[in-house]
Amino acid sequence: AKKRMLNRVKGHERGADVVREVVRTSRRLGISVLTLFAFSTENWNRPRAEIEALMSLLTITISNETNKLNENNVRLLVIGNTADLPKSVHKKLMKSVDFLSENTGLTLVLALSYSGRWELTDAVRKMVSDAASGKLDPDQVDSTLVENYLSTSFMPDPELLIRTSGERRISNFLLWQLAYTELYFTPVLWPDYRKEH
Repeated sequence: AKKRMLNRVKGHERGADVVREVVRTSRRLGISVLTLFAFSTENWNRPRAEIEALMSLLTITISNETNKLNENNVRLLVIGNTADLPKSVHKKLMKSVDFLSENTGLTLVLALSYSGRWELTDAVRKMVSDAASGKLDPDQVDSTLVENYLSTSFMPDPELLIRTSGERRISNFLLWQLAYTELYFTPVLWPDYRKEH
């Protein structure tokens, strides 16, 4: 949007439209899990008006897309500190997750109020709590146990990370899970991303 001299929200709106095309293409390619980094914990530092616009856009997109996702057998899951989301957004999101929970096709995972550091900190906090209460023997801690405490324990590690916009960093995304992932960096901005990309 900035490149085209438009309000930043216009870029977010176009980015939301791109999600539909990426989900459709992923289904056609036989991808089983697609995770989209939709809103990071750092995004809470953006201007208030932009955050409100993003939350409104998220609510509208969920309302508009849930039935289409269901028709296409897509299951929706969310990772991140969703308790930080506005209550109305959280409620709408969880209603959609519940509605789509029985679907068996592509699993679409939205990372909302998410960061890799938040996830690792949360996992350590849970392990320490379980150890303190006697549910966990610290000698049992290994990489498999750590994975079980992560918010992504239900899914395989990513085979491919696509980073748009010419950035050559992973931006605090799935820090543990990306250990053996292929990384692909493209100069294409997310709002311009299409099926051919």
